[in-house]
Amino acid sequence: MVSLRFPFLFSHPQPPKFPRPFSAFAVAATATAGATAAVVALSSSDRPHLSDALSSFFSRDPSLPLWGSLSLADNGVHVLHSKTGASFPSALDSSLKLCGIGVRRKCILGLKNIDVYAYGVYADDDDMRRYLSEKYGKLSASELKGNKELTEDLIENDISMTIRLQIVYGKLSIRSVRSAFEESVGSRLQQFGGSDNKELLQRFTSQFKDEFKIPRGSIIHLSREKGHVLRTTIDGQEVGSIRSKLLCKSILDLYIGEEPFDKQAKEDIEFNVASYLQS
Repeated sequence: MVSLRFPFLFSHPQPPKFPRPFSAFAVAATATAGATAAVVALSSSDRPHLSDALSSFFSRDPSLPLWGSLSLADNGVHVLHSKTGASFPSALDSSLKLCGIGVRRKCILGLKNIDVYAYGVYADDDDMRRYLSEKYGKLSASELKGNKELTEDLIENDISMTIRLQIVYGKLSIRSVRSAFEESVGSRLQQFGGSDNKELLQRFTSQFKDEFKIPRGSIIHLSREKGHVLRTTIDGQEVGSIRSKLLCKSILDLYIGEEPFDKQAKEDIEFNVASYLQS
C-alpha cells in the first residue's frame, strides 16, 4: 500500500506529496469527508498550481488542524495521463507501487505519431527494499539521478513487477500488438540472449490470439512474478505464463532500459524508486 504522508491544515490545505511530480499527470483523489471526488489535471507546466487546484476540495474549517496520511490504496487515488486520459491506480494488489507512467508512440507511414497505449510501471515495495535498500538506501534520489545501475538492478533482480498497458488508440488490433512485440521484444531477446530465441519469442507472441478484441480502454498486464515468471493477462483474463529470466528482462528493458519507449517516464521511475527506498 502506498501512503502519502503530509502535514496540512484544512484551512490551508496542501496537496499530497508524491515522491516526484509525475510528468503530464493528474491526481484523482476521493475525499473521505462527504465522499466528494476530486480530479485535478496536472501537466508539466501546471505543477506549481497543483496546491491551489486541490485546495478547493478540502474543508476550510479552521478548527480542524491535523497531521494527515492519505492512503492511496484505501482512498482510491488514481494517476491520470493528461494527454491520453488513461487512469492508473496508485497500487496493484496492495503491494505493487506505481513508480511512473508513460506512453508508447508509433510513427505511421513516417508521417504521423500516434499514441498507441499509455503504461504504468509497478514494483513490489518489499522486494525493492529487500534487493535494493542495502546498495541504494542511503543515497538521496538526486544522487541516484541517471544511475544506470539502479535500473539494471531493478531489471536483473527477482523483484515482482507489473507493466500495465492501457490501450488508447481505438483502431488497434491484437494482430498489431503481436507484430509490435515480435519486433520490439525480438530485438531485445537477440540483444541479451543471441539469435537462437525464436521459439521463446513465438511462445510469448502466440499468447496474443486473434480472438481477443482490444478496444480503447483495454488493459494488458505483463507481470514478472517470483522465479522470473512472466504472466500475461488481457482485461483480467490470464492468457499465459512463461518462466524465463531472459524474457522478463527483455520486456522490462522496453520501459526502463537504456532506450525506453518514454525517456521522461524512465526518469520519473528512477527518481520514485529511489524515493521509495528512503521512505
